[in-house]
Amino acid sequence: MQVALAQLDIQFGNPDENYRQIETAITRAAEQAVDVIVLPEMWNTGYALTRLAAIADLNGARTQKLLARLAQQFHVNIVGGSVAVERDGDYYNEMLVLNRQGQLLSRYDKVHRFGLMAEDRYITAGQTENVFSLDDIPAMGVICYDIRFPEWLRTQAAQGPQVIFVSAEWPTVRLPQWRLLLQARAIENQAFVVAVNRVGSDPDNEFGGQSLVIDPLGQVLASADDHPQIMTVKLNLAQVQQVRGSMPVFADRRPELYQ
Repeated sequence: MQVALAQLDIQFGNPDENYRQIETAITRAAEQAVDVIVLPEMWNTGYALTRLAAIADLNGARTQKLLARLAQQFHVNIVGGSVAVERDGDYYNEMLVLNRQGQLLSRYDKVHRFGLMAEDRYITAGQTENVFSLDDIPAMGVICYDIRFPEWLRTQAAQGPQVIFVSAEWPTVRLPQWRLLLQARAIENQAFVVAVNRVGSDPDNEFGGQSLVIDPLGQVLASADDHPQIMTVKLNLAQVQQVRGSMPVFADRRPELYQ
């Protein structure tokens, strides 16, 4: 699986500019003959949460239309990061995943809301898992703060995904924890982690990028810097089965004790 991570500077509260930027980024990434393009968190609005009534994507329709068109045009899978979505008067931090035919495979509302960026005041928490297949390869996706909850990732990883996609707006001040948490999630779930963070700033935060690709043993295969870029990495998925075969962590679990 050849993956492209689109590390971008999101324009605060400016959906029109952000949709243009995403189309350009996907076009650039697709030129590199990748299988999957991965986008960052809340790329349509940034954390302009007080303005969601005016700028959130109603039912995710604009986002899905754009990503479906580009997925079909370039024959590429898209893990659509996440966007601010309005549904029935509530607001969600939602990830959309589309296959090469532009078909929607999954939509996932962020389960764990990050109070330090006021998500608990404006965003409704999701209730469902996010496990899907890309080109018959089992995968899953989570959003930013979710990675601090290993039990949530393990609940889904027990279903067999070989790749864990993470989309984030992770502030610069906590980037050391970003790397360590992602390495831990890769090791304990014996899966590749493909994690895309944003760069730039909003009125309250600085974002330092450092998007990462990590193998099932926790080794960092690629790390971005703090500038906008498209980073491409090839995943040798055979390594997943090698690691899981040599140490059968999932077979040795005792979930009856974990409640």
